[in-house]
Amino acid sequence: MTPEQARTRFHELRAERSKVAPRELDAIWAALPTVRAAELLGAWRGAGFATGHRLNEVLREHRWHGKRFHSLDRVQPLICRDADGALFSHVELGKGEASLWDVEFRGEVTATMVYDGQAIFDHFKPVDDRTLMGIMNGGSELVRDQGEHFYFLLERDTPPERDEQR
Repeated sequence: MTPEQARTRFHELRAERSKVAPRELDAIWAALPTVRAAELLGAWRGAGFATGHRLNEVLREHRWHGKRFHSLDRVQPLICRDADGALFSHVELGKGEASLWDVEFRGEVTATMVYDGQAIFDHFKPVDDRTLMGIMNGGSELVRDQGEHFYFLLERDTPPERDEQR
């Protein structure tokens, strides 16, 4: 698969409501270029792929909005909405916050978010100038639901009007 074919298929699958095969997402991942951690700085809106992974429901329950990469050392991995719609960093759910590194995953060095309080790594590759593909990696059963990674996407977000930190 070429990078252009991967981008086209990525955008088709992101709109898919029925089950998306993790193997197909693996093929897309393999065809995309890598990205450096410093290129991710900013606010991002997130969504999961319809693979049937349990994390999709967990994130939906907590009204996950996305991630904020303030700097390489200051990342808010779980920006959620409270009952009033205000955005906040859900530190309790994430067991802390995170940092950005360039880490080898599947034989390539690419931008990776490392959670501070748990052994979870979110690896990223660019789909286009405004979109990232992400794979959550780690040893827990929640992260590796029935042996499968959690696949998600991030899109550049405009600065939120209502913003709070907890």
